[in-house]
Amino acid sequence: MSNKVFKKEIRLSGSGGQGLITAGIILARAAVLDKVRVTQTQSYGPESRGGASRADVIISNDEFYYPEAVNFDVLLSLTQEACDKYLVNLKDSGILIADTTNIKNIVHTDAKVYKLKFTEIAMDKLGTTLPTNILTLAFLVKITGVVSENSLKIAVRDSMKPQFIDLNSKAVKIGFKLASDEMNKQ
Repeated sequence: MSNKVFKKEIRLSGSGGQGLITAGIILARAAVLDKVRVTQTQSYGPESRGGASRADVIISNDEFYYPEAVNFDVLLSLTQEACDKYLVNLKDSGILIADTTNIKNIVHTDAKVYKLKFTEIAMDKLGTTLPTNILTLAFLVKITGVVSENSLKIAVRDSMKPQFIDLNSKAVKIGFKLASDEMNKQ
């Protein structure tokens, strides 16, 4: 990281059960490994059982005083409901990462938009949709550079039960590759 002051507000959104809170915790751990300031918050209650749920991560190399993301630099959405609910708070200069397996309509935004069928890709390449959260998190990290790729790999490995490390490590590689492919199209 450079000496330039930076602060990134990130919201990971989708439906309860998609692992977005886990992804938020992993992203925060990666930021700690990169030795930057970080806070991670999440929704609980009815949202976490099927409705729009979220995890917020704020990463900065300077002090900040409010722990929840309110004006996002990055919005990752895995469901239409979450995209509709949270897109309004994405900065015009921000980045939207949308899973078009579940999101069919994105209202106009001036933000940079990445649309891929992440859930379908996870199923096709990994045989399960469970690591879609990790695949999309790796995509986000590669696109934004908000934490180092190595720190993300370590945070994923250290956050998983042993029987899931290999699957999620493969999901990270796929997410990085998808992001590289998207960046090469630019």
